[in-house]
Amino acid sequence: MGDFPATDAVMTAANTDALLSLSHYYLPVYRPRQLVLDRGQGARVWDIEGREFIDLAAGIAVCSLGHNDPDLKAALFAQADKLWHTSNVFYSEPPLHLAQELVTASRFAERVFLCNSGAEANEVAIKLVRKWAAAQDRAAGKRVIVTFRGSFHGRTLATVTATAQPKYQEGYEPLPGGFRYVDFNDVAQLEAAMAGGDVAAVMFEPVQGEGGVMPASAAFMRRARELCDQHDALLVLDEIQVGMGRTGELFAHWNWGVTPDIVTLAKALGCGFPIGAMLAGPKVADIMGVGAHGSTFGGNPLAAAVARVALRKLGSDEIRANVQRQSAALKAGLEAIGEEFGVFEQVRGMGLMLGAVLKPEYANDAGTLLDLAAEQQVLILQAGTHVLRFVPALNITDEELAEGLKRVRAAIAAFVASR
Repeated sequence: MGDFPATDAVMTAANTDALLSLSHYYLPVYRPRQLVLDRGQGARVWDIEGREFIDLAAGIAVCSLGHNDPDLKAALFAQADKLWHTSNVFYSEPPLHLAQELVTASRFAERVFLCNSGAEANEVAIKLVRKWAAAQDRAAGKRVIVTFRGSFHGRTLATVTATAQPKYQEGYEPLPGGFRYVDFNDVAQLEAAMAGGDVAAVMFEPVQGEGGVMPASAAFMRRARELCDQHDALLVLDEIQVGMGRTGELFAHWNWGVTPDIVTLAKALGCGFPIGAMLAGPKVADIMGVGAHGSTFGGNPLAAAVARVALRKLGSDEIRANVQRQSAALKAGLEAIGEEFGVFEQVRGMGLMLGAVLKPEYANDAGTLLDLAAEQQVLILQAGTHVLRFVPALNITDEELAEGLKRVRAAIAAFVASR
């Protein structure tokens, strides 16, 4: 592909060290790899020293059309010359079109709420569930939302409570009430959790991301829909990471043929420009009235203009075909590496959301492997404590994927040699 044209002279390692020294101004809630990224093209990025990396992380499944996509840039630049912000006191054209296009694309929704992030999309979904239950005259104690261990729904107090992982909740007590946790894919536990008649909604990711790249089983997905119908509860699907083409279908739940009541989106919807959306089906589309919720920046014209292009491209036949082909190649490549070095227990997931599960003896080494991968100039992620997560751009090329796998293999080889 060739080097991306640099706009400035390539900096040195000393410049990197100087920039990294500024990180102490951050609240220390992250542990980034020790490099400073500067620019990107497709599934490749360059740091400020000019080193090229293959990006198999895509900004945590955000940059689904890769970096520097010309159509996204054109939409952003055109809108930047017109109008940046209006608030929701006034209409502007891009979010009006985006709302209509999301409803049409979804095949189930009637209305959309636009916001800025996945956590915000899930927050309004939770509030909509509670509003809907209140409108049915259900007592506050009968507005329970069932979520699942291993889930991840965000970092606000409500969404971190919905996230059934204690490590994300510790120290933030008292947490909001009204959530009940069961094991993911466990139909019997879900049936028992709903037996008391106090459940207003069941909420989960069709493929758990932070929980280890764990897909819902077909039996679980179907039974969740049946139980929601049986108990007059809502089915809420968090497609923030797994939606927008990542499984090969524009919406992940299409793979199971199940219709939800609410779907939340973010990440790839803006392909790097911050945006979130909550899609409401017919049971809940008219529950919230004027003043029931809001967002100063939600429906920002810049974000909506970019998201319209992203939605169109991510729903294309070309992306769908590429996801299917590259998913098979990535899975086969990871399995071959696992067989060669004996470090992976299995490779699981769907589409271009795959997880290489480390064997028990390497279960605490995911962070080390991410560091070694960065040394080999390939960017990957982890999911939970013992899974390497691969969520590259959905338009990644054969050449980029092959080179990425070559570098992953080198990182695994270095890891094994160091033990």
